[in-house]
Order: sequence, then C-alpha cells, then structure tokens
Amino acid sequence: MFRMKSMRSFMFLICPVMVLVFFYYSSGRLQLKNSVQKSQADLDSLLSVGRVVASVYDKQGFLLKLDKKLPLELQYKYGNLSKGECKQGFAQAKMTLIYPKFSKPAPMFLDPNYKRLSKISSYPPPFGVRTQERIIDNILAATRSYSLGPELDSIPCKKCIIIGNGGILFNKSLGTKIDQYDVVVRLNEAPVAGFEKDVGSKTTMRITYPEGAIQRAERYEKSSLFVLSAFKSNDFKWLRHMVYKDRLTPGGPLTVNQIQTDAFETCGPEYSLSWRMDGFWKSVARVVPRAPQDMRILNPYFIQEASFRLIGLPHNNGLMGRGNIPTLGTVAITMALHNCDEVAVAGFGYDMNTPHAPLHYYEKLRMSAIKESWTHNISREKEFLRKLVKAGVIEDLTHGI
Repeated sequence: MFRMKSMRSFMFLICPVMVLVFFYYSSGRLQLKNSVQKSQADLDSLLSVGRVVASVYDKQGFLLKLDKKLPLELQYKYGNLSKGECKQGFAQAKMTLIYPKFSKPAPMFLDPNYKRLSKISSYPPPFGVRTQERIIDNILAATRSYSLGPELDSIPCKKCIIIGNGGILFNKSLGTKIDQYDVVVRLNEAPVAGFEKDVGSKTTMRITYPEGAIQRAERYEKSSLFVLSAFKSNDFKWLRHMVYKDRLTPGGPLTVNQIQTDAFETCGPEYSLSWRMDGFWKSVARVVPRAPQDMRILNPYFIQEASFRLIGLPHNNGLMGRGNIPTLGTVAITMALHNCDEVAVAGFGYDMNTPHAPLHYYEKLRMSAIKESWTHNISREKEFLRKLVKAGVIEDLTHGI
C-alpha cells in the first residue's frame, strides 16, 4: 500500500515536469519551423523581386516597357513651356529614363585635348583613335576650330534634326519645318539643290566619309561644316590631304602610297605630294571646297557607343568586322543625343516589303537594290531606333522607323 502511494506521489510530481518539457520542446520546434518558413518566404520574395528587376530591362539595358508619358518631375519641368519652345536637357533626360547607363554628354568633335577621352584611346578606327594620334594632331593643328561655331555654341537650348536619305522624304513638303531647327545634319552626298521643298535648304554640317563625300565641288553648300566620320586609318590620311589641299591621283600600289605618306609625316604639310587613292572601296572626292577651319573630325566614341552599347553588335576585339558597324545615320543620332536638347529625324527607315519604292529621295534607284550588308545589321539597328521613337526620345517626322 505504501509503495502504491509513493508511486502516485511520484507520478503526481513528474507529470507536470513532463508537460513543461513537452511544451518547451514543442514551442522550440514550432519556432524553428516558423523561422524556416519565414526564411523560405523571404527567399521566395527576394527571388521574385529579382525576377521582376531582371525583366524590367532588356539585355542592352533599355526599359522593356516604353511609353511617352513623362514622370512627374519632367512634367513639372516642361509642362509650362509654350508650344514650340525648346525643352532644355529633354533628350538626355528621356534617354536616361529608358537607358540608365546613358552617360553625360560627349564632345561632338575632336579637339587638341582629345587624348583625355579614355574611351577612344584603346581602340583603332572606327571605334577609336589608337595608331592615328600623329595624323590627327597634324589635322587639328591646321583646322584650329573644334565646335559648331560661336553663334550656335551660344544657344542655350539646341533643336537638332538628322536628315536621312530615304525615299520616304520625297513629296512630304517638310522643307520649311526642317529649316526651323537650330542644327540641321545631312549625310554623305545627299543633295539639297532642287529638293528644297522636301528636305529644306539649311545645312549646319554634312557628316561623311571619303567614299560617301560629294565628288563635284559645285554641289557643296556655300556654308556648312564638313565633318569626317572615320571608319579606317586611310580616312584620316584622306582628310589630311583635303585640309592641306594636296593633289590626289588615282591608282598605284599601296607601297608607293605608304612611302608618300611617310614622306609627308617626315617633312610636314609644306612638303606637298600627290597621293594615290588606295584602300578605298570606291572612288573618293579629290577636293573638298572648304577652308580648314570649316572641317571637323567626329568623335569616334559615337560609333563605339552605338555599336557596342546601344545596338549590341559584335565586339570583335574592338576591330571592324562582320555586322558590327552602325550606319552613319545612327552614328549621327547618337551624337545628337549627347549634344542636343531636342532631337528629330526625317528620311529614316527602309521598307523591304515595298521593293518598287524609291530607295533615296534624289534618285530612281528602288528598294529592291538593297543587298545584305557585310558591315551593318539593319534589323538590330532598326530595333534600337524604334525604342527611341516609342519612348519619345526622338521625333520621327516621316514615320519611317
């Protein structure tokens, strides 16, 4: 009997202890389970956010969802401006919204201090100036002008328009509107005389390369800047001869050309020699009727940025290769995004679905004449330009993009 009482007393004492132990371990396991569940939930949340962030931008760094609606801060900044008034900083602000990697303005043209521009020092043409420093110094010493000029430089807000050469310009009667822009940029040999109704009569600068330059001196505008966009080392040599008015002769082996070039560099610009036009894929102009102070070298950074960053063309170790060179029109637009407050375009866009449509506004060549380009990637380039138009970064007057 005594043993049974003792057992009951023991059970009476041990049971509460066991209950407490049970609750202690149960609460611990529950807390651990809740902690694990919370950690998993947090991880799932982070992964979800990561997926959202990753899906906001495309592989080039542009916003996937593009629209022309301005954020509140830009609405306040530009909302009270009168119609037609220049919106200072607009192009850069809009570009930064859709492409956060867009950097501060890069200078339009090379000046004697161009070696400070580290982004172009590591690449040879067309993406930089490496190996060409000596000849560039020689050219800049003669031109002595490195900007748009005092009148345009003094304008606090610049409206720029890039005129493409597309047949879409024909019969659009945009001439008067084009001439209202502060800076009118034309490309290669596209004529103005006789087409003023559609393309205007004003030319601030004509950007070109040797094979694309106007070959008949009388077709040049009386006052405009001649701007070289160099795609190869021979382009700089050609410009030097245009600046110093050296006589050009066609043909001849490359070895002779190199001997003459070396003689020029050794003896200086006063040692004038005829220069044989080798290394070009078609004939080039033998004279540019412009004074040295009206000649410029376009900053090659715009070729580099358009190709590698904005369009996403193959890097090819920084050398010209298959499908990694942007068209001159896109290079000019890239330049304008860095240096103009508002940017418009006209005459851009080739519609391959209309093979009988005119290719250019100034000739009868048809769209069907276009062949696959070795150097350009037209579809990727058009994709980039459509982003700019869709987001309202640039205005397309002819709606061809």
